[in-house]
Amino acid sequence: MNDRTRPVPQGRLSRLTGLGKLAGGIAAGVVGEGLERLARGERPHLSDLLLTPSNARRVTNQLSQMRGAAMKLGQMLSLDAGDLLPAELTVILSQLRDSAHMMPSSQLQQTLNSAWGADWRRHFADFDVIPIAAASIGQVHRGVLTSGREVAVKVQYPGVSASIDADIDNVASLMRMSGLLPRGLDVEPLLAEAKRQLHDEADYRREAEQMRRYRDLLAADNRFIVPQPIEALLRPTILPMDFMASVTIEKLADVPAIERKSATEALLDLLLKELFDFGLMQTDPNFANYRWQPDTGRIVLLDFGATRYIQPRPLSTPGMLERNAVSLASTYLRYVWGAWQRHRPPSSCKMPSPH
Repeated sequence: MNDRTRPVPQGRLSRLTGLGKLAGGIAAGVVGEGLERLARGERPHLSDLLLTPSNARRVTNQLSQMRGAAMKLGQMLSLDAGDLLPAELTVILSQLRDSAHMMPSSQLQQTLNSAWGADWRRHFADFDVIPIAAASIGQVHRGVLTSGREVAVKVQYPGVSASIDADIDNVASLMRMSGLLPRGLDVEPLLAEAKRQLHDEADYRREAEQMRRYRDLLAADNRFIVPQPIEALLRPTILPMDFMASVTIEKLADVPAIERKSATEALLDLLLKELFDFGLMQTDPNFANYRWQPDTGRIVLLDFGATRYIQPRPLSTPGMLERNAVSLASTYLRYVWGAWQRHRPPSSCKMPSPH
């Protein structure tokens, strides 16, 4: 078992035990930090001892091992409450977007056996048991079907769906009691949204339906490409799709300005179409959901679990589209600026402030 391989705790007791370890680690951190500061002649406040980078790292590490809703809540806090949480905590929690542990091969085998049957390998000419990506809900494996078709297979962690509500409530309570959430911060709307989104994301049949919908909507737009789900192997917790060779969208920072401008315009155009035309929006603003093909210049759209239907806003008065577009563009650019700050490229490649 390597440093990034950990079994996913499945039962309620094992997940509560994981949170108990986290609470114990935070308490030990408070004692250690307090003694160190007292030795330096300081008189630390309890809140200062609780809200330290070392305690935030303990939270990040434990949540990344637990995965599921526990980890997703940390991710959502780093995105949605970033202006309210202390900067140190926001930066550390943002690491949860890239640091999930992977299942050991034995647990992966059990998960695939349960979904496809013990003879599941008969569908594949090749299947890599080492994931190419691991996130809060599941991990992604690359494979080749017996037909020669290259695929990416999203495998949901066992027990995730059943533990969503309890995980979110327990983690939120722990973060409140530990002082990692500032006193007075109302996270109830965020918790309700996290539960709703997680239940949607854990339904891979629903995600496949949204993927097909986006493929249809963008079929005539050669700036984007959306994978096609493999219907014969689709299961509630297994989502196979076409493998799309691509690089992280952050690689656009290294290309000529005209290519960056084209990609930015495409993404902004997609946002406006979602709001005013499609009535459908992918609401998870994680950079990993967008990739780029240098050879074609196309943007690969991934992960449709957080897609939501919305009511297109009526353009009932003259100038309403222009006013809404300017407002939305401003909001979108401010989000991009914040994300850029978290994923900042080398200093030689700078992005102007939207202010």
